[in-house]
Amino acid sequence: MVQDRPPEHGTLEIGFTAEDVARTRFAVSPLWEVVASVRVLKGADGLGMHRRWTEQVRPLIAAAKLDLAPLSSLIAVPTPGIPGFLAPPPTTPQPSLEVELAALRSTPRHLLRTTTTEVRQGVAALRADPDRGLGRLTEVIAAYWEVAIAPHWPRILTLVEGDILYRAKRFAEGGARRLFDDLDPQLAWDSGTLQLVHRRVRGAHTLGGRGLLLVPSVFVSPRIFSYVRSDERQPTLRYPPRGVGTLWEPRAQPYSGALAGVLGRTRALLLAELAAPASTTDLARRTGLSAGGVSQQLTALRAAGLVTAHRTGRVVLYARTSVAEALVAG
Repeated sequence: MVQDRPPEHGTLEIGFTAEDVARTRFAVSPLWEVVASVRVLKGADGLGMHRRWTEQVRPLIAAAKLDLAPLSSLIAVPTPGIPGFLAPPPTTPQPSLEVELAALRSTPRHLLRTTTTEVRQGVAALRADPDRGLGRLTEVIAAYWEVAIAPHWPRILTLVEGDILYRAKRFAEGGARRLFDDLDPQLAWDSGTLQLVHRRVRGAHTLGGRGLLLVPSVFVSPRIFSYVRSDERQPTLRYPPRGVGTLWEPRAQPYSGALAGVLGRTRALLLAELAAPASTTDLARRTGLSAGGVSQQLTALRAAGLVTAHRTGRVVLYARTSVAEALVAG
């Protein structure tokens, strides 16, 4: 059972049938991470968990001269008000941002609504001219993604995919009870009902045979975001994955002799140094290599699918791909 509930909080009870358990699934959502990360930039990171990330991306956003108003006007802080249409539950396990943005652009006008006072003006602007407003909104999200999220996405994806694998194993070992047992302190499983400590929603809800969608999200911590309305969308819980507190810690890893034997010492060294996105100048300074030599090696790594490049104003940041993350970790 949920323990030590603050007096101002209630309990949301989500009842499961056998069909709901059968339809419960996991997914990753790049679009949701964009939305949740803007909440962090607007001050929702009370514990300072993402301080290193914010300190890095704020100057990059300023350098790129990004106007986030079309997006930030739809996100309330500290009130956890995010219109449902802004980040609908993904329909596939790992959609690309492009797929999710295409769905956002085609949002019907009648779904452009909110019950959160702080974002009504932004939603009203979208309703006034949905084609133009949604087009501009998706352009802003795409530009923001390239600057603030894409260079870090392999690290984020590694963390959330690892959590999904862990949860799948828990479910295989002991069913729903074991799946939810250590998912979050705010959650408890009791006799076919998932109980969630909640500030705004309380009472009993059913899933209607749609199952529950579980979306690990690095930027929601330390809270859980729930969507349990009775509409065509699948009820969703977005929760912090295991290890999120160490996500932004500097962790340059020593490269292995085996990796150096395959890639060469210099390329292995550069991959190890790319524990966080960095520019050619940064890498040259840290490794003692010439900027030209670093650039040449990064070009080769990029051609091999081990490094991606992300331009922000005059600066190009290089980041490891998920394949490179696995190679360095191995």
